[in-house]
Amino acid sequence: MDPRLSTVCTTHGHDRHLDLLPVEQEPPLAAHLAIARGGYWHHGIYVGNGKVVHYAGLVSAWRFGPVEEIPLSRFAAGHTLWMLPTRPRFGAMETIRRARSRIGECRYRLLTNNCEHLCMWCLTGCSYSGQVRRCLRDPVAALRTAFGIVLTLCGMHDFAMQACSGV
Repeated sequence: MDPRLSTVCTTHGHDRHLDLLPVEQEPPLAAHLAIARGGYWHHGIYVGNGKVVHYAGLVSAWRFGPVEEIPLSRFAAGHTLWMLPTRPRFGAMETIRRARSRIGECRYRLLTNNCEHLCMWCLTGCSYSGQVRRCLRDPVAALRTAFGIVLTLCGMHDFAMQACSGV
């Protein structure tokens, strides 16, 4: 399996790799979606009718965006769309209600309140980011992620995808 197509999830104190499933059609309601952005994964919740709720996060080098509902095509932005097999605590409608309840929130924090934290909170009630946890434990992963973020913000997404292929 290509390591770029897996992520690390911690359950009950144990790390395990979860394979990402490619989305080839409309995702199911409340699906946990992700796209690779070179060095890191960007996450969102599918809310139906071709829309995704996500944390816009770093929209430019100095500006953080809010939680917003956007078209699936804009979320994917031409990149491969993946669906993560997250075990939800809530049903689809409650997950969607939770996601929409945070629309307009503008409290993005890379380490404590990012797009993955938002999705996990919507699905499980627990604000958690496996990416952040991995970066805090692995300095090489942290540097690779930081490098990918900088390249992506500089408009060099394709180069970031090649340079950070170890993600």
